[in-house]
Amino acid sequence: MITASQRTQTVSYAIRDVVLPARKLEQKGIKVLHLNIGDPNKYNFDTPQHMKDALYNAAKEGHNGYAPSEGYLELRNAIVEREKKRNNVGYTPDDVCVTTGVTESLQILLTALLDPNDELLIPGPTYPQYMLISQVNNAQPVSYRCLEDDGWQPDVDHIRKEISNRTKGIVLINPNNPTGALYSKKVIKEIIDIAGECNIPIISDEIYDDMVFDEKQHATASLAKDVPIITFNGFSKVYLVPGWRIGYVMFYHNGELDEVQDAFMRLARSRLCANSVCQRACIAALKGPQDHIEKVNQKLRQQRDFSYKRLNEIDGISTAKPQGAFYIFPKIEAMKNKIWKDDKEFVLDFLHEAHVLVVHGSGFCSTYGKDHFRAVILPDIKTLKEAFNKLDAFIKLRLKGK
Repeated sequence: MITASQRTQTVSYAIRDVVLPARKLEQKGIKVLHLNIGDPNKYNFDTPQHMKDALYNAAKEGHNGYAPSEGYLELRNAIVEREKKRNNVGYTPDDVCVTTGVTESLQILLTALLDPNDELLIPGPTYPQYMLISQVNNAQPVSYRCLEDDGWQPDVDHIRKEISNRTKGIVLINPNNPTGALYSKKVIKEIIDIAGECNIPIISDEIYDDMVFDEKQHATASLAKDVPIITFNGFSKVYLVPGWRIGYVMFYHNGELDEVQDAFMRLARSRLCANSVCQRACIAALKGPQDHIEKVNQKLRQQRDFSYKRLNEIDGISTAKPQGAFYIFPKIEAMKNKIWKDDKEFVLDFLHEAHVLVVHGSGFCSTYGKDHFRAVILPDIKTLKEAFNKLDAFIKLRLKGK
C-alpha cells in the first residue's frame, strides 16, 4: 500500500461529507430535502441576465486564454472602485489579487503566512476551511468563543486571552458562516484595537457583505486606521455565481504586510490564473445593475423570519436570529436527553428517518459548534415548512422513546 501524506490524514469537510449518505438514499429513489449546501443557485435564485450575457460575450470575443495571474486590470479597478464607493477604503489595483473563489485566496494566504506550529485565531464556530488549511500547513487553528446568547457576536475578552506569541492572525467572518451573525461596529473596533496592540493582522472574510437583513455590514478595513487588514471577498454569494469560482483578496496596510503580500503574489503566479471568461463577466457584475441584491435580501429576510419562528416553536430546538448570509445555526436542546451520542449522530438519524439533510455543528467547531446543526434558509417557505415539520415530528418521536 502506497501511503498518503501525513498532513492529509485529518482532512474532512463536514458540509460535503454528509452528502455521501444522502446520495445513497437518493440512489434508492428516496427524496431528500437538502438544507446543507450554501449554493443559492440550487434553490430558487438565478444569476442576473446581464452577467450571463457578459459571460457568453467574453467567450465569443476571445477571452479564452490565460488571464494575468493577479486578475484582469479592469476587474481589479472595478473592485477598487467598489471598495471606495461602498466602504470609503482606498486601494490600488496592486493591492488586489483575483483568485479561484475565496477558498483559493485562503489557501494561498495561509501558505504565505503560516509556518509549522504558528497559530491562527478563528471564530468558534467557523467555516471549516480555516481549520483544515491551517492544519494542512502544520499550523494550529485556535478557536475563540462566539456568544450564542448575544447573536453569536465574538467574545472579545476570549480573543485577548487566546493570543500567544505564536499567533499570526485573527480571522473575522462577517456576516458569519455558519451562524448568520452580523458583527457590530463596536465589536469589530475592539478586535482591531487588540490586533493593533499585539501587532497581528486581521483576516476579514466578507463574502456575504451585501447579504444582510436588518443592518448594514461594516467592512473591517473601513474601521481600521493603522492596523493591517487582509480582506477576502468574491462574487459567488451576492452575485449568485458560486460555480464561476471568482473571489479576490485585498491587502490594506502601511508596509507591514509587504513580505506576506509578495509571497502571496508569487504563489498566485505559480498557479497561473483564475477563470478568464468569468473574470470578464464579473466586470459586468460590478458595473451593471445591482437591483437583484435587494430582491434577494427581501426573499431571504422572509425565509429567515419564518425559519427563526418555526424552529423556536419546536420542543427540543432553540436558535438565535441570523442577521446576514443565508444560514441558521440551531441548538439541539434535545441532546440533553442523551438520545444521541453527538450532533453528527443526530444529523444522520434525521437524514435516514426523515430524509432531511443538514450539517452537524461540530463540523464547524468541536467546542463551540457541538450540539448544533447548520441549515440553509435558501429553500422557499413551502420547502422550509416541510423540512421543519419533519424535524418537529422526528424529535417528538425520539423524545417519546420511539
